[in-house]
Amino acid sequence: MIKLHGFPASNYFNMVKLALIEKGAAYEDVRVFTSQSDDMLAKSAMGKVPFLETEQGFVSETAVILDYIEDTQPGPSFYPADPFGKARVRELIKYTELYLELPARRCYGEAFFGAGPTPDYTKAEVRTVMERGVGALRRQADFAPYLFGDSISYADFVFLYTFPMATSVAKKVLDWDLSAELPGADALVETLKTRPAVQTVDEDARVGQQEFRDYYGIK
Repeated sequence: MIKLHGFPASNYFNMVKLALIEKGAAYEDVRVFTSQSDDMLAKSAMGKVPFLETEQGFVSETAVILDYIEDTQPGPSFYPADPFGKARVRELIKYTELYLELPARRCYGEAFFGAGPTPDYTKAEVRTVMERGVGALRRQADFAPYLFGDSISYADFVFLYTFPMATSVAKKVLDWDLSAELPGADALVETLKTRPAVQTVDEDARVGQQEFRDYYGIK
């Protein structure tokens, strides 16, 4: 049985957990927090979560893990069957991850953890990248109702656990209504939240928030 290592306050952990549940995969949830210890780095070379433990060894990086799950687990596919469609879904994943979630993460301290104000130059850099990401999604995503047409895909799993956080950063730190820039995004998130697998992941995440704060000493 594969083991999913990480913690449910991590949005990337939740993307992988959702994929496993939607696939109907048998897996074990192993609680691990980020670390630069030798033991951790032997399992996840950057010391990050999530990572999978398989019979052959460990697999890290969320996009790689999702591909591994798709290739090894039975159940419904969350990629289009044709190579071009699959590439388009991966493209949407990268737009969301690289140009919304990762730049927004530079402002997480102020937005979520009570840190001091984000420097103005950082906010300007973050907004510039996020504006380009939103523009890319406006041009490439369908929202009909899913990012890639009428079938749910891994792009939607990633979007579900990145866009709301990016929206919160935009509102709290950048004084920017990100949802207004991307019509259909909020409706997609609400559609995804009706899925039983998403509700299971989200409930576990709510419980795990305090565990995360206690572990890292966050008030």
